[in-house]
Amino acid sequence: MSTTVPALSTSKAGSPFERITLERRDLRSNDVRIDIRYAGICHSDIHQARDEWGVALFPMTPGHEIIGTVAEVGPDVTAHRVGDVVGVGCFVDSCLECEACRDGEEQFCSRGVVQTYAQKDYQGGVTYGGYSRGIVVRDHFVLKIPDGVDLAATTPLLCAGITTYAPLKRYGVGPGVKVGVIGMGGLGHVAVKIAAALGAEVSVLSRTDSKKEDGLAFGAEHYYATEDGSAFDRLAGHFDVLVNTVGAGIPLDKFLGTLGRGGTMVNLGAPSDALEIPAFALLAMRRAVAGSMVGGLEQTQEMLDFCAEHGITATIELISADRVDEYYEKVVSGAVRYRAVIDTDTLGTAAS
Repeated sequence: MSTTVPALSTSKAGSPFERITLERRDLRSNDVRIDIRYAGICHSDIHQARDEWGVALFPMTPGHEIIGTVAEVGPDVTAHRVGDVVGVGCFVDSCLECEACRDGEEQFCSRGVVQTYAQKDYQGGVTYGGYSRGIVVRDHFVLKIPDGVDLAATTPLLCAGITTYAPLKRYGVGPGVKVGVIGMGGLGHVAVKIAAALGAEVSVLSRTDSKKEDGLAFGAEHYYATEDGSAFDRLAGHFDVLVNTVGAGIPLDKFLGTLGRGGTMVNLGAPSDALEIPAFALLAMRRAVAGSMVGGLEQTQEMLDFCAEHGITATIELISADRVDEYYEKVVSGAVRYRAVIDTDTLGTAAS
């Protein structure tokens, strides 16, 4: 039986959010129905809701950082039970048969991973995300939330956590590795916390020193303001790994100059403008630029368990549903410290 839930929806690029009643699909044999408690606001939600990537699908209910409680399970579900506290991240289905899926990298599914919102699913329906009171998700894509964590502050880890954890692990970040985190917003502050917990020597490279106190409190050993340009000279050839979390264009050649021999910059941000990289910035010192897009389900669960073990959560502002438009502007301006999370109880109940 399908279920109706209250949700937020935007009807076209840049339009305000409205409260609607959303119908969730009938439960399939391998589905989990979740009563959503918290939904994070990711900058990619804003890119999509404003159609800044040119692939938006309206009407849209964003949200791919979701924590809630299992309300119902299909007859073939064995890993989750009613009452379990669970999470859902950036995607809700994949073929589970291709090489990428078999390798645990469902995000690179050759058939095309099904995003949590604003995408056609394999059955021809449209996905609607976590800015709502409930969602139905295939069991494989439902994650277990460790006991005892702050649920609201853990919610952004379903995107920001795995987006930063995956490349840090892939590029061997640990003791003896010098890591530079470019930008300390919603992604960057989580990157600092995780890299520090992995044992790396962490530095923040931010435009100004306005977040210096926070950066050091989050685990960074060093903090550099890049606004006047002098930090680039002081840090020439210094880092092994750079993690670029900025969602706008930055002078990549200057930052690449801070990498040592064989160093790698991993780009996590997705600005609408093209990234420009001068060839000689790469040729010198055998530097590399890589990209990374979240992580698979197994690694996401690993990340959640790691963060719980090390006491890592996002630093958040918990908001009511009627403040989402306001907080979209605050996220874009960099005024949020450091992630916004919607208390979905404030959506009320669905219309009868």
